[in-house]
Amino acid sequence: MNVEFLTPVSNAVLAHKEVLPSQAIGNSIRIHTKTDGVPELDNVQLAIIGVKESRSESEVDIQAVDLNVIRKEFYQLFQGNWPSNLVDLGDIEPGETLKDTYFALSSLVTDLLKKSIVPIVIGGSQDLTFAMYRAYDTLEQMVNLTSVDSKFDLSVNDELISSNAFMSKIIMEQPNNLFNCSIVGYQTYYNAQEEIDLIEKLFFDAYRLGEVINDITIVEPVFRDTDLVSIDITSVKATELGYAANTYPNGFDGREICAISRYAGISDKVTSFGLFNTKKTPQSAQLSAQIIWYFIEGYNFRKKDYPFITNANYTKYIVPLEDMELCFFKSNISGRWWLEVPQIENLDNKFKRHALLPCTHSEYVQASKGTIPERWWKAYKKMLV
Repeated sequence: MNVEFLTPVSNAVLAHKEVLPSQAIGNSIRIHTKTDGVPELDNVQLAIIGVKESRSESEVDIQAVDLNVIRKEFYQLFQGNWPSNLVDLGDIEPGETLKDTYFALSSLVTDLLKKSIVPIVIGGSQDLTFAMYRAYDTLEQMVNLTSVDSKFDLSVNDELISSNAFMSKIIMEQPNNLFNCSIVGYQTYYNAQEEIDLIEKLFFDAYRLGEVINDITIVEPVFRDTDLVSIDITSVKATELGYAANTYPNGFDGREICAISRYAGISDKVTSFGLFNTKKTPQSAQLSAQIIWYFIEGYNFRKKDYPFITNANYTKYIVPLEDMELCFFKSNISGRWWLEVPQIENLDNKFKRHALLPCTHSEYVQASKGTIPERWWKAYKKMLV
């Protein structure tokens, strides 16, 4: 692994760790220190990486990234009944150019993915998601990305990549390994109608803030079908973040964003997780630490019932419609549901892992009444493009 990109956790955080109870996370996690260097990654399942990069933000928004306060809050939390091992690899300092930072992050994430270690990236600006996405290039698979954000982050012209336009770069740049993108918690008045129309034309999934708050369980299948999760903490309302700069009056509350993070963690398919645009207030640091805690909590309760190992662990339900049949599968382990997307002749091997679409029991009920789930149509149409 390219450890030369990493700087150790600060002495201030290590000193804080010394006064914590023995059961605190800070006393069970392996830590990259100046004295001991980068810890061994044998039998490690999760790795924290801080990235002190925010140059893609506007001059008004740009700020130095200080992750020490988040680490202090996280280290002092008590761990759950977690069998997995966690390591803190320290920080990536801003490179000479923004592309240098992207390269460092992408290289490290690639190395971790190849070791089956889930990176937890804590950042500066959300465009670092682009570097995480590029880390999947060597894995030769299509990628599903879910962004928890109030905005689509699409550029309206040919502007350079920025924290508010990185999604355009992901969609357009070759090699294009993006199969699906889901936006969770968008607020319509922050997005141009052209952006909303483009998301629809690309058969991507978008969930408005109101519908998610009304029933947060509707996004659980989205995360079950996701490889890379990117959370913009400004999707949380300003009151929850201590009225930090560049936050908004509407958004998720602390409980909702932690539930979303747990959904991401419990998904067998999620292999990388990022939390970005962290703010310099005590409330924001505390909430950031709890978001990370809930992701790790979810990870430790994964059911490992996807992809299918044997059909013996599932009950199959066939719903006959006028000109087709829909096949649903219910896990006998977790009670979760999947919907089969029919295989297309001569389908590229990269798409075959998307032939089973996570869904809810209510979608099975709707299909039984003759309504085909919208996400099924989108997945099928994407395979035809």
